[in-house]
Amino acid sequence: MERKAVVEIRDMTKNFGITRALDRVDITVYAGEICGLIGENGSGKSTATSIYAGMQSCDNGQMFFKGERWQPSSMMDALEHGVGMIVQENGTVPGITVAENIFLGESARFRKGPLIRRTEMIRKANEILKSIGADHIEASAVTASLDFQDRKLVEIARVMGKKPEVLVVDETTTALSQKGRDIIYDIMDKMKTDGKTVIFISHDLDEIMEVCDRLTVLRDGKIIRTFEKDEFDEEAVKTSMIGRELKGDYYRSDYDGSYGQEVVAELRQANLGDQLKNLSLQLHKGEILGIGGLSHCGMHTLGKVLFGAVKPESGEALVHGKPVRDEAYAMKEKVGYVAKDRDVESLCLDASIRDNISVAGLDQFAVSRFLILPSKEKAYVKQQVDDLSIKCRSAEQYVSALSGGNKQKVAFGKWTGRGSEILILDCPTRGVDIGVKQAMYQLMYRMKKEGKSILLISEEMAELIGMSDRLIVMKDGEIKKEFRREEKLSESDMIRYMI
Repeated sequence: MERKAVVEIRDMTKNFGITRALDRVDITVYAGEICGLIGENGSGKSTATSIYAGMQSCDNGQMFFKGERWQPSSMMDALEHGVGMIVQENGTVPGITVAENIFLGESARFRKGPLIRRTEMIRKANEILKSIGADHIEASAVTASLDFQDRKLVEIARVMGKKPEVLVVDETTTALSQKGRDIIYDIMDKMKTDGKTVIFISHDLDEIMEVCDRLTVLRDGKIIRTFEKDEFDEEAVKTSMIGRELKGDYYRSDYDGSYGQEVVAELRQANLGDQLKNLSLQLHKGEILGIGGLSHCGMHTLGKVLFGAVKPESGEALVHGKPVRDEAYAMKEKVGYVAKDRDVESLCLDASIRDNISVAGLDQFAVSRFLILPSKEKAYVKQQVDDLSIKCRSAEQYVSALSGGNKQKVAFGKWTGRGSEILILDCPTRGVDIGVKQAMYQLMYRMKKEGKSILLISEEMAELIGMSDRLIVMKDGEIKKEFRREEKLSESDMIRYMI
């Protein structure tokens, strides 16, 4: 039976200044299909799909939706006409309710005279949340009170409430726990069964090969190859993505797992609501300590408490045996923190790469604490850009214009530049490609060998097993199990203590 083309992109070109983000790209996606897009950060995946979904315009090329010319004026316009996109980063407004986010820009439909029927809006929003399997979220709640994962589920509800015929999922699963991922997978499967169309962008090769019917690889703004299902091969896809075979180790190849005896940071009987329950742990000099569990287990809160960003109700966080008063004190003691919610907590998107990197390192290059010499600042920032291979036009480029992987490199550069001896990394490889992941893992291992200490908080079990000297599994704010580094440790060993 002949396949029906739903999404067509022809000869699409897009430039950002002197950078060519898309170079004559052609993409066709059919009804009843889940088509995967994969490539390194900056390869053009999100650019092409965001243009199709109305987020921005292209310089040249044509687009078609079900055979008709397609040129949406905005994401709202695209969604109203059948094309919805769930973006990689945060897309909710924090200061309004969940219901208001789901019906953003549509309050008129609930208007009766001069008043908005908020009860009716909340009821409808709860119905949508229930329909996607997120009924644990209350539509009347203020969105800012939700964690990163639940805010992402609110975005999904907003899009699915419009019953789109085409759904673009851009790196969304990296922000979700297994329950959240299952919600996305169920939505995609149902759309495929109903003859609708899904474009799925992910850096997780296992995931994308499992759920997709076809897989298109982009590199440097060009289509490199399209794999049919029976052609899926992990090594062939990796080589297509990066243009070479990956050399060297991905995760650590050793099973030594040794570290120093000196305790550099610790929590003592820390309590904070249902997130931390009388929790104590120690991080040693030269140790990579992995923390894993389901999204709501408390591990993300743990990182904030140890950095001084959140105060426990009782107990304490210590660095080098002294209580952590606040973030400024932690920084003074050479502690760095890369947050899971990178765009909100780790970076200022509407500022330059230079400003983002230098703000944490003022004490490294300022003269007499207050005088900033531009030449010293420029050299400091350039060192981080070069060392981390940040792809950018210049250090003056706004961080908002960077790919996810390069944003994450900037977040790393803030702390590696100032010589941080202790790094708290919360989901540090979320939304980055395999090449950048490998570079980050090699950086972590090098730092360990230099005697630095890393608290690695992650929802990726393979990452934790592959990099940690010790691995702690949390559940409901408590430590349930500790594992030492060994070759036979498996994900199933961890799962039994997580659930």
